[in-house]
This record gives sequence, structure tokens and C-alpha cells, in this order.
Amino acid sequence: MWWPLLKTLRPTQWSKNLFVLAPLVFGGLLFNPDAVARGLLALAVFCAAASTVYLFNDLRDREADREHPLKRHRPLAAGTLSPSVAVAAALVLAAATIAGSLWLGATFTSIIAVYLILNTGYSLGLKHVVILDVLIVSLGFVLRVLAGAAAVDVVVSRWLTLCTIFVALFLVLSKRRHEVVLLADDASRQREVLEHYSAPFLDQMINVVTASTVVCYALYAVAPETVDKYESDYLVYTLPMVLFGIFRYLFLIYQSTHHRNPTETMLGDVPFLVNLAVWGLAVTWIIYGL
Repeated sequence: MWWPLLKTLRPTQWSKNLFVLAPLVFGGLLFNPDAVARGLLALAVFCAAASTVYLFNDLRDREADREHPLKRHRPLAAGTLSPSVAVAAALVLAAATIAGSLWLGATFTSIIAVYLILNTGYSLGLKHVVILDVLIVSLGFVLRVLAGAAAVDVVVSRWLTLCTIFVALFLVLSKRRHEVVLLADDASRQREVLEHYSAPFLDQMINVVTASTVVCYALYAVAPETVDKYESDYLVYTLPMVLFGIFRYLFLIYQSTHHRNPTETMLGDVPFLVNLAVWGLAVTWIIYGL
């Protein structure tokens, strides 16, 4: 029972919740023990909330998932996990989410509530509305950043918010394209909204958000407020790492021959992970003057 349940909780997708820690890092609080503790609790709460949503989705969609070439192997669709166990796990995780949110304060709790309401609406029908489905999923990333800021009591930079929006759209649109290409003529049977998407249309939107992400990060790196805040203009030298990360991700989407989820592909790609680690170390050194 435990292994199918763990798979259903999607621990590989918890990497998305690292956006919660962005305000902690960019707010200069990485070496503040209290802030780090609250940030990690916020991360854990979002992981619990996300897994609650995954359980809810898989319970509702288990019949449709059986028609999907990859999703049919999900435990609920394959029958290796009992629906009653999934319901019990969802209730436990929901309770943990509520308890952790209340501990982190009213603002954080409100943001988590919005996140859960949006995802519930998404599961119940909004996921069938073209464009809106992408925007709702992307908004989830923005809510993660805002929640992280509320947890450690810092003000979110306008630049950080903009970068989050564009990166989120980039990731979500890339996933949509993967689904359209993988499922081909059966795409709309598995996900109704895919009937309204095509690879060329998604490519156009990916091009827009890719350019917007790079420009936004570049402007953030050279903005006077950024230079004043960190007392350094070195952040601009991390732009090549950002470019490599984006281009490597595009390479994995367009040139890779396997059919795994783009997020799973990214987390299994050594060059991408090495570049991400180098970028993280460089940003930490610049922000904290190490």
C-alpha cells in the first residue's frame, strides 16, 4: 500500500514548491534560523496541499487516466491503490495543511485557501477552459512565492513576481505541448482542453514567455533597486546560466526522444542540474557577499 500511495502523492512534483523559498533567499534571510524554519514549514505545507490536490484529481480522473498511455500506470487508475486509502490520506494531508497554515499566520492561511480553491475549481471544470487552464496553473506558482514571503515576513519584489509569472507560464505551456505531442489524435479524449491546443500554437506562446523571462531577469539584474539592495552589480553575470537553463530545458522538450513528463525529465538531466546548482551558488554569493 505504501509505495503506490507515495507514487500518488507525486514527490517528484514537490520541486515546484521550491518557489516558496525564493523570498527567503532573495530577502537576505537564508542565515536567519527563525526565518529558515518558517520557510521550511511553508514548503512542507505546500507539499501537503499539493499532494492533497493530486489525490483529489486522481480520484476524480481515474477512469479517464486508464485511457492515457502513461497515466494508466498511476496507482488509482491501475487499481494498485484503494480509493478508500486515497481518501483517508487526502483527509490527513488536508488537516496537516490547515494546521501548518494557521501556525504560519492569517496571510499565509489566506493564500493557501486561495490555492486550494483555485485547484478545486480547476479540477471541477476550469481545466476545460482554453488559456484559463494555463493561467490558473501558473498562478499557483505565484501564490507559492507570495506564501513564502508571508511566512518569512518580507515584501515580494515586483521583479521577482514578474519572473515567477513568466517562468511558470514557460513550464506550464511546455507541459501542454508535451501532452499534445505525446497523445496526438487522442489528446482531447484524455484532456478535453487539448482539443483547442496545437503544437504550433503552443510553440508561439512558449516563444513569447521565453523571451519575456530572459528580458525580465536581465532587467531585474541591472535594475538600480536590485544593485542598491544587494550592494553589487554582479547579478547580471548570472544571465548566461539562466540562458543555459532555459535553452537546455527547450532542448529536452524538443529534441528528447523519451515520453516522460518535462519536469521529471528536467530533474533527471545532469547538465541542467549542475547549471542550476552553479546558478544557485552564484546568486547566494552575490546576495550574501560570501
